[in-house]
Amino acid sequence: MSRPTVSQLRAFLALAEHLHFRDAAAALRMSQPALSGSVAALEESLDTRLVERTTRRVLLTPAGERVARRAETVLAELDRLVEEVRAVRGPLVGPLRVGVIPTVAPYLLPVVLPRLAAEFPDLELSVHEEQTDHIVAELLAGRLDVVLLALPAPAQGVTELPLYDEDFVLVTPASFELDAEGVPREALNELDVILLNEGHCLRDQALDVCREVGARAPSATYATSLATLVQLVSGGLGVTLVPETALPVETRRAPNLSLHRFADPAPFRRIGLGFRSTSPRAEEFEALAAGVRAAIAELGTGSPGIRPA
Repeated sequence: MSRPTVSQLRAFLALAEHLHFRDAAAALRMSQPALSGSVAALEESLDTRLVERTTRRVLLTPAGERVARRAETVLAELDRLVEEVRAVRGPLVGPLRVGVIPTVAPYLLPVVLPRLAAEFPDLELSVHEEQTDHIVAELLAGRLDVVLLALPAPAQGVTELPLYDEDFVLVTPASFELDAEGVPREALNELDVILLNEGHCLRDQALDVCREVGARAPSATYATSLATLVQLVSGGLGVTLVPETALPVETRRAPNLSLHRFADPAPFRRIGLGFRSTSPRAEEFEALAAGVRAAIAELGTGSPGIRPA
């Protein structure tokens, strides 16, 4: 019996997680035939069937379930070995796989990336933009090293380093007349709030703000991005809540808008950095967080709605 390769184990573990060849291949960013070939080669090397292929999905055989459990342990230890070696080489040297949520990436990265490149010239960043649940799952599976997301993280086993707090700003059509000195949250009771689609943590945060004041159920209009959300408001379809860092980018693209800040205490979200609690690179990630906080301090100059945490 020949020994399985690391690539074979990674392919099989992805298949065991998704139980679908196309979804597993997409998760690993490889072609479906390549993934299928890796799984077949693993079955051949172990001389046993690991999966049962049906017309709609994949089922694991008893041997496949055992191999999946072992493969997860083996790959986790291998990733840990790589991380320990990187930690010895020095802080933030070499590849670093970062996951970022869509309501943070386009506003934070242009500010943070140049600073990190100057401060850590040997750092090789790769960035993956996905919704919260996906990047946390990828983090815990060892396919990402660190994530930038709204806290708290929706899973156990993630160590959180708070980076900054940012207020939500009420964005309305220009025709709306509201208190310029500070809008009470209760004003949401009289407004149709437009939200992002399900899966975005910003949607859940906006819903929480509405529920706190007993606001009625939001309208049936949803959007897949903040850019679309603001354009819908510009078109008069309702109002929305936009985090402070997104305002300069999104509002300049849309006419006929008014921005209204909430009366204290304003609703806000906390953005942080998350990494696996078992990672030996905690000191490196502390240094990374410090670099992000420094960039945010510059971004927040003159804006009380952005505060380093």
